[in-house]
Amino acid sequence: MKADYVLYAFHNLVMRKMRSTLTILSIVIGIAAIYALVSFGQGLSSYVDNLSSTIGKDKLLVQAKGIGAPGTDASFFISKKEIDFLEGVNGIAEITGLYMKTVAVDHDRQLKYVFASGVPVDDHKKLVDETFSLTLDKGRELRNGDKMKAVLGYNYQLPEKIFKRPLTLQDTIMINGQTVSIIGFYESIGNPQDDSNIYMTPETMEFLFPEAKDKFQIGIARADASVDASQLAERAQEKLRKFKDQKKGEEDFYIQTFDQAIATFNTILTVINGALVLIALISLLIAAVNITNTMYTTVLERTKDIGVMKAIGAKNSDIMLLFLTEAGMVGFVGGVLGVVLGYLLASAGGAIAAGAGYSLLKPAFSPLITIGCIFFSVAVGIFAGFMPSYQASKLKPVDALRYE
Repeated sequence: MKADYVLYAFHNLVMRKMRSTLTILSIVIGIAAIYALVSFGQGLSSYVDNLSSTIGKDKLLVQAKGIGAPGTDASFFISKKEIDFLEGVNGIAEITGLYMKTVAVDHDRQLKYVFASGVPVDDHKKLVDETFSLTLDKGRELRNGDKMKAVLGYNYQLPEKIFKRPLTLQDTIMINGQTVSIIGFYESIGNPQDDSNIYMTPETMEFLFPEAKDKFQIGIARADASVDASQLAERAQEKLRKFKDQKKGEEDFYIQTFDQAIATFNTILTVINGALVLIALISLLIAAVNITNTMYTTVLERTKDIGVMKAIGAKNSDIMLLFLTEAGMVGFVGGVLGVVLGYLLASAGGAIAAGAGYSLLKPAFSPLITIGCIFFSVAVGIFAGFMPSYQASKLKPVDALRYE
C-alpha cells in the first residue's frame, strides 16, 4: 500500500511536469542557498578551531584601545615600560612587544600601502611565530644585525597580487623612501592582509619610525603551563590598571586570551551566518506557499478521483497520506537537487575565494549538513501540504463524485 502511494504521487508529479518543476525549483533555490551558506560557516568554524589549536591556549594579547587596526592610529600604543612591568607579573612566562605600522611600499614605480611588523629575533621569536602562524617558505629568517632587511608575506611571490611582477630573494623594495632587501618569504596564512605583511627587525622599524621607538602597537605574552590563561589575563589587567593609575572601566588598554578573541570572532560569525540563513529561509517560505497552492489545485483537479477512492473503501487517513506523500516527494526531490546545486555553488565559491587569496574561506561538507537539508526540505513539503491534504480527506464521496 505504501509503495502504491509513492508510485501514485510520482505519477501525478510527472503528469504535471511544468507545475511540478516550478514548485520544485522554488525549493531547490532555498535549500541550495542554505546548504552553501552553512557549508561556508562550518568551513570558517573549522579554520578558527585549527587556528586556535595552532596558536595554543596559553597566549595573551595586550593592546591599546583605539579605533581601527593596530598601527593605524599613532596615539594608541603599549609602552616598553608597560611591557617590562607585565613581564614581572606572576604567571607570565614571557612577553614581547611588536611594532605594527602602515607603510608605503614602492617597487617598479608601483606604490602600495601594507602593514609592516617589527618582530623579535631573540628568544621571543618562537612566541611570535606560533601566534601569527609564521612558517618560512623561502630564504632565511631575520637575525640580529639585519638592518634594512625584510621577510615578506606569501603573496609577494605571486604576479598581479600585490605588484605586477612577483618578487624574489635579493630583490629590493622602497619602504617610506628607504631601500630594504628581501631575504625570505613566509608560507601562505590564508587571507590577503596577513599574506601581504612585511616583517623586519625592531631596529629597522625604529630607524624607519624614530618617533615610535618603545611604543608598541601590540603585546603578546605566554602564560606559565600551570596557570589558567583567562584568570591570568584578568589579574594582569588589574595590575597594569593600578600601575597606570587608571580607574576600573576607564582603562586605555585591554588584556585577553587569544581564545577570548577567537570566541568574539565566532560570536560575530554566528550572527552573520544566522542572518544569511534567515534570508535563505525566506525563499523556502515562498516555496512552502507554492507547494500549498499546488496541492490545493491538485485536490480540486482530483476531486472525482477522491470520490471514487472513498466509494471503494478508502479511509480519510488513506486520502490524507496520499497527498502528504506527494507533497513530501516534492520536498525530497527539491532537497536533493538543492543539495547538489548548493555543493556546486559552495565548491565554486571556495575556489574563487582561494584564487583571490582567501583560502580560509573553504566550505566544509559534512553528511550531517546534507542529511539535515534534505530532511528539512521534506518537512517543509509535508508541512505545506498538510492543510490541502486534510481538506481532501474530509471530502464526502457523494459530493466529490458530483463535483464538476
